[in-house]
Amino acid sequence: MRSFIALSAWAAGLTQAYTVTNTDLFMFKNIDPIVLPGQYTSHMHSFFGSDAVTVNTTTSAELQKGCSSTENPNDFSTYWVPTLYLVQNGTHRPITPMRFSAYYENLNSAEIPIPQNYKDLAGNVSARSQDDIEGNAGVKWFCEGDPSDENEDDAAFPTKTCSTHLQTLLLFHDCANPKTLESAYSESPNYFPNYGENHCPKGMYRIPQLRFSIRYDLRKLLPDGWEGRPPLELACGPSYCTHGDFINGWLPEAAENMLNDSSNSGFIPINGPLGDYNAGSVCGAGNATDSDPTHGTSNYAKSVRMMKGASMKQHLVKHRRWA
Repeated sequence: MRSFIALSAWAAGLTQAYTVTNTDLFMFKNIDPIVLPGQYTSHMHSFFGSDAVTVNTTTSAELQKGCSSTENPNDFSTYWVPTLYLVQNGTHRPITPMRFSAYYENLNSAEIPIPQNYKDLAGNVSARSQDDIEGNAGVKWFCEGDPSDENEDDAAFPTKTCSTHLQTLLLFHDCANPKTLESAYSESPNYFPNYGENHCPKGMYRIPQLRFSIRYDLRKLLPDGWEGRPPLELACGPSYCTHGDFINGWLPEAAENMLNDSSNSGFIPINGPLGDYNAGSVCGAGNATDSDPTHGTSNYAKSVRMMKGASMKQHLVKHRRWA
């Protein structure tokens, strides 16, 4: 059933001030520096933005030394999601998005810029049903421009062929503590008494709310379309496990420019020290690449073996401790 919270959040982004930067994919890799720092044992992710990201990345300054695949030259953030695969005849074929867009919404409500070194993740990697997903994450899969099936879950893959693009949405936290870098979703203080007038937990302030909007063009991959469950799978499993990660790499001056006069609404261009919002990457289009190519893998089967190997090692360690 279509989520009221998700639809309301999406609609709010249309009426309030927002900005958007489109970002190209630059690698598939089995790392996750937020969840599994230092380990090459993650499921496969699709990476967008600054190519300085490695398995050990923790700071904005590290990302700002890289080559970014974003059209806004002031955005060195790195964004990643579980890779979407076309599964046929027992093989997993990675799908490159037609467009990855990072929206920053509700700029009118923002009290502080997104802090340097801020990291966030949204969605539930373990979700196997709609009930496993936090409503404020706004996870949605749908066919862009096509009528929706009201009987389908928000986070389910469409059961009929998309006439245009398969699209997914994901909402991140919009409250943050600039000192501790902890974050949360804003809520109504009428229902959450520990939340202040800004709808954030005490000690947190409103920040621009990040939303992923990702479009996949499946028309050439599946020329005959589909009816029922499509031959698609995320690296983490079913569509319900949709999630996303983000490490902030915006130059501080550009991040400050997101704090918008409350009288403005609609699209706001965010310019900065390295140029206008749509000037393109300072290192040139298509030049972002894996900065640590000798470690990890972009191969699905190998990534699964590495995950299983790590799980076996953890099992043996636990066994020795209890032996």
